[in-house]
Amino acid sequence: MNLIISGTNRKHANSLKVAKFYQKELAERGEEFQILSMEELPSNLMETDLFGKRSEEFAAIQQQVFNADKFIFIIPEYNGSYPGVLKLFIDACAFPSSFYHKKAVLVGVSSGKYGNIRGVDHFTGVCNYLRMHVLPLKIHIPHIQSELDEQLNFHDPLTLKFINEQLDEIVKY
Repeated sequence: MNLIISGTNRKHANSLKVAKFYQKELAERGEEFQILSMEELPSNLMETDLFGKRSEEFAAIQQQVFNADKFIFIIPEYNGSYPGVLKLFIDACAFPSSFYHKKAVLVGVSSGKYGNIRGVDHFTGVCNYLRMHVLPLKIHIPHIQSELDEQLNFHDPLTLKFINEQLDEIVKY
């Protein structure tokens, strides 16, 4: 099993739309990925699942993480980096077994013009610490609010070129 992590708990987030696009495109390539949105995290995660504690509610999410071999992280820009809820999720997962020597693919999204370059770099450091193998081709999607059409498809040919290149590499990864 593989997971696409939508890296924010914001309702109706563009990150989740991108996650669904990736899931659809990968299914067409014969790759099965489930989506885990940070919206699904228990609201009291900070009190229930840090420092060796484990709640029943998070145990099911933890099991998904244990079972995954590949992760695609869709990482929106929050204050020049990545969302705190994504870091909280990583911190709540069992260390080191959750991510140790598993594969990570990183996709940055932002409403600004840089596609969360800095946040993806910050998150790469976390992945390296967790000893994840990060796909070198990282995608940065700026102006995400104008990249997706009403059917949640990307329409800019250049964006699609890079996304398709990354998708092809994910299949081989």
